[in-house]
Amino acid sequence: MTDEIDQKLIIALTDDSRRSLKALAQITGLSSPSVAERLRKLEERGVLKGYSVEVDPHAFGYQIRAVVRISPLPGQLHEVERQIEATPQFTECDKVTGEDCFIAKLHVRSMEQLDEILDRINIYARTNTAIVKKTTVKRRLPPMT
Repeated sequence: MTDEIDQKLIIALTDDSRRSLKALAQITGLSSPSVAERLRKLEERGVLKGYSVEVDPHAFGYQIRAVVRISPLPGQLHEVERQIEATPQFTECDKVTGEDCFIAKLHVRSMEQLDEILDRINIYARTNTAIVKKTTVKRRLPPMT
């Protein structure tokens, strides 16, 4: 598992993945080489899977974010999955249990674009769409303890 120092590193990197080793060393009270070694070990163990940036889709003209529940028609599961993967506006998709097989998130520039994408999916599936008004909880880590 992880200890308190590892958890401090993970939280610090979650807040800002561009923090320098020096800044991480100040946060943890370790030396920069010790921080580098801990990060290497966390990466090797698969705890840290990558470092990323957060991009605002509005900067690229994507004004609408939607969550779509998707239930493939009989025999169409793999085609629906292929359609989702082939549509770049789908930015995230989970295969789930229950009535729906997929819960997907997508960004579109207009309601017309949303309709075009859903029309392609609706050949193979039933969909239920909700437009996101506000994000009340941004993506975050679950408790580490």
